[in-house]
Amino acid sequence: MALQDVCGFSKTPLVLRWNSPSWSSVTVGAPHGLDGGRPTWRHACSDKDGCSENSLSPFLLASPSSPSVPLPFSLSHGTTTLAFVFQGGVMVAADTRASCSGLIACPEVHKVMPVHSHLVATASGSGADCMFWQRVLARECRLYQLRNHRRLSVGGAAKLLSHMLHPFKGTKLCVALTLCGWDGDGEEEEDQDMRERASPASGEQEDTESRTKMSGRGPRLYYVCSDGTFLQGELFSVGSGSPYAYAVLDGGPRWGLSVGDACVLAREAVFRATHRDAYSGNCVDIFHISSQGWRRREREDLREEYYRDREQRGRRQVQGGQEPHTGEV
Repeated sequence: MALQDVCGFSKTPLVLRWNSPSWSSVTVGAPHGLDGGRPTWRHACSDKDGCSENSLSPFLLASPSSPSVPLPFSLSHGTTTLAFVFQGGVMVAADTRASCSGLIACPEVHKVMPVHSHLVATASGSGADCMFWQRVLARECRLYQLRNHRRLSVGGAAKLLSHMLHPFKGTKLCVALTLCGWDGDGEEEEDQDMRERASPASGEQEDTESRTKMSGRGPRLYYVCSDGTFLQGELFSVGSGSPYAYAVLDGGPRWGLSVGDACVLAREAVFRATHRDAYSGNCVDIFHISSQGWRRREREDLREEYYRDREQRGRRQVQGGQEPHTGEV
């Protein structure tokens, strides 16, 4: 444009895309990127700092002359998010506590964020980074659907997010997203028929599970990290409370569960993790993704689950002939 030619920006655009190879060399020191009326292009870091040209975020660039300010305390954070695949789709659960070191920043955070009608993402890491990249992914999925008249597959969305995050490897970006969704349009009659054929017999369960995996439709689960890690699985739990959640989820089979039993298992795993992990707690959000899309259950306070568990322990002790324990568990 004529204005760009007058200002000297004919070769370099003012607005750079996130994947442009030139934004990593912009210096933020001069106003509007000008130095004596000409564009200034210098590297914000050198190779000895451990970062390359394409590994810097435009939000993390700093002038080489500006001193770094140390943080007053360590940004310790934690969470508990989990998701697993079963015959009814994908069950997703997460706590709602956002913490920063020993401070509870917010007790009612949404850590399960919808991407489109059949895809949600669980967030673990820096809250601002997770929300930003979830919105970027939702935008790209929406643009793909408008251009191709069909939804982007869960694997395609995970691969796209992995490619977008890989240039930021080695920076302070902290993002760990679990993409949970359903691939294919999926007629309700075929889905209902598949669930009716599933029986408690182990052989038939394995056959139904293998047919669902081999087909191009069904529940899908992927894990994507800020360094570009791209994994597919049937069970993921991310966060500081994940070891306690795995202890509950690995206790029994999951594929043959009904929707109600899967919901109880997910809630139980989050409850045990929040009871042992100081950085997780408050409430639990549960999502169920099926061929009809995602469905969110009403948010539950974990204190009610604590008192229900305490009452069940008292009943078992009474039935066993022991004195009921009234203290804290």
